[in-house]
Parts: sequence; C-alpha cells; structure tokens
Amino acid sequence: MNKELAISVKDLTKKFGEHTILDSLNLDVEKGSITTILGFSGAGKSTLLKLFLGLLMPTTGSITTLGENITKLSGVRLREFRRHFGMLFQYAALFDYLSAFENVAFPLREFSDLTEKEITEKVHGLLESVGIVERAYYNLPSELSGGMRKRVGLARALALSPDIMLYDEPTTGLDPITTKMVNDLIVETSERHAENKMTSIIISHDVKASLAISDYVAFLHLGKVVEYLPAKDFPKSTNPLVQEFINL
Repeated sequence: MNKELAISVKDLTKKFGEHTILDSLNLDVEKGSITTILGFSGAGKSTLLKLFLGLLMPTTGSITTLGENITKLSGVRLREFRRHFGMLFQYAALFDYLSAFENVAFPLREFSDLTEKEITEKVHGLLESVGIVERAYYNLPSELSGGMRKRVGLARALALSPDIMLYDEPTTGLDPITTKMVNDLIVETSERHAENKMTSIIISHDVKASLAISDYVAFLHLGKVVEYLPAKDFPKSTNPLVQEFINL
C-alpha cells in the first residue's frame, strides 16, 4: 500500500544567480511522521525549509504539499496555504514587547474569527499543553528561560492547528537538560496530534537526538538528498558522508 505523503519534492533545483543551492533534489515526507533533515553547514537545509513554506520558489522542479503543487500558487492563495504550516524558529522569535499569552494570541487575532473569550480559552489550553504554568502567562520573553521561550514559541506555532510543523534547529544554543526537554516536547506534540496525522519536519545538526525522536532521517549534501532511511537504519548507512557526519 502506498504511503500517504505530506510533501513530495520532485527534481527541485534552486539557484541564486550562477550559484546552485539545491540540485535536482527529490524527497517524499510521509504524512504523520517525524522526519529530520541533517547535513553539514551549507548543504541547503535552510533554503529547503523556505521552499517548503513558499517563501522562495524553485528555479525548476515541483513541491506538492497536501496534494497541492505550491509552486503554482501566488499572492493571496499562497499566503492562505501557509496556514497549513506551523514554525518553531531557531530562537523562538517571540515578540519581545508581548507577553507569553499575547504572543500565542497574536495569530488567532490576525487569522481567526474567534471571540476574545474563545481566544483566551484556546491560548490557556495551548500554553498548558506545552507545560507553561499559569503564573508565567503574562511574563515577557525576557522574563522566561530559553526552554520556556521555546515552549511559548511552539504554542504559538500550534495556534492555528497546522497540518505540518517545521522546526528550525530547535535545540541550538540550549544546555543538555533543555535540549532533552525540547526533543521530548516535539515527540509529545506529534503524539498529541497523531489522530490528525500532523507531520513534523526538523532541520538539525544533532545526530543523537534525531535518531532518538525521528521516524525518518534524510541527509543533505551539496543540494542533494544522498541518504534517506528510517531512523533505526540510518547509523548503518554505508554512505561515507553519513558515517563521517555521525562520527564527528
């Protein structure tokens, strides 16, 4: 039986002038899975993430997301389609001048028709679901720890019930305890939304965590996916680049 795909990338090339970032890349991401994309710096990981979101368009090739070829979308239709995505940025990217509550409420006020009472109830539920205690709801980001900022960022990303969650280097700059907390949170979030087959895609450099929390791992090198395996099989890859990366 064919697997249901959240994203299917076919022969995708992205150039900036004469510089090729992604080169005839192919990748299928299974719906409901946690898929991590690994690679050395400069492999094209961040560019691929921007292409998934439609922030960049490919030079050639296609990206089919939830059955829609997003390379054919533009303007209002593309902006509306982005609501299928949630994004946890590398450093959470919270609004400094808004409290934790107001950060999570922001997309609901901008993109939903919920009443203020409904927004309050939903925000409280989201913050509770990621482990933020009530006394911290009205703290500013500067009053939160790095781990708590990540939790608030995740709650905000989940506010519009996305079909696909993107995580950009979610544990960069965090201590080992907070790193484990964030990785556990990614798994818990995936499990909590398993009924809706929410898909998680992680850009990372953390091999150990990737193997522990992912269903699949893709390895990107010089703009191509050179290995793509179930996480349990990834350490056994015979690709010398993969082995070099694992053993760094």
